[in-house]
Amino acid sequence: MAGVPGQGRRHGPDSGGAVRIIISDGEPVTGGNLQVDVEDSGFLYGDSLFETLRAEQGELIWVGQHLERIETACRLSGILFDRQLAQQGLDEVCRRSGKTTARVRLTVSRGGPDGRPRQLVTACPYQPPATESYRNGVDCVYAANRRVNAVSHLPQMKRGNYADCLYASRQARAAGAFEALFIEPDGMLQEGAISNLFLLVDGVLLTPPAGDLVLPGIARAEILKAAKKIGLPVREQPLHRKLLADSAEVMLSNSLFGLIPVRSIAGHNLPRGPLAATLRKQLGFPFDST
Repeated sequence: MAGVPGQGRRHGPDSGGAVRIIISDGEPVTGGNLQVDVEDSGFLYGDSLFETLRAEQGELIWVGQHLERIETACRLSGILFDRQLAQQGLDEVCRRSGKTTARVRLTVSRGGPDGRPRQLVTACPYQPPATESYRNGVDCVYAANRRVNAVSHLPQMKRGNYADCLYASRQARAAGAFEALFIEPDGMLQEGAISNLFLLVDGVLLTPPAGDLVLPGIARAEILKAAKKIGLPVREQPLHRKLLADSAEVMLSNSLFGLIPVRSIAGHNLPRGPLAATLRKQLGFPFDST
């Protein structure tokens, strides 16, 4: 698999540099002083929810949408959520990050036996994909494992028990690929380990419907709005891998890198076109400069 400059950078759920800033329940702490209750269910069982945001030049991208999603997820999961505390923590992390590009994570754990949830906001440096990757596309593989949802009667959420995505993301990295795509045994495409999937087929932008396996991504929603704004028809529908042969463009989205074209999946080359760049312009800062 030929490499694209910048494609080997880590963009997965465990990506990023060393954590530089930590706000625990509203209070700044250093890594050596952070204490976690050994009975915290988030620590023990991954019983937590999280959001990953991009901070750019002192601005949190799509922060309102991320707070809305985690607030909804907490309500559905029965975890108390203090939105004001979360906003304060995010604002403080963003302020301390200065004008750098940062990967910011908000984590809400159910907590320990006292029933008090915990909030943790962290930030580390983030390096977006190289310009060449946005221009030429990235390589993907199919994940060896399947996407799961431990509470399948509820929509897919960003849960602390993220082993399926971690495994798939590390598999992609080991193969020299940018992303691993989840695919069902019947050939239905779901999403990437860290991204949502889009196909342009016969002039219509297609994406798998959000549900128990596909996350309602924040960038995904913004891209659907951007497509409608430029008059591009959109359709949320199940996507079989056979549709890849009919696709004029294949793209991935998330809140860190925005929207990026795919040039190959499992070694099979895909066509590329201008739509990814057009939609990034509609997304605005900071994605319109790539």
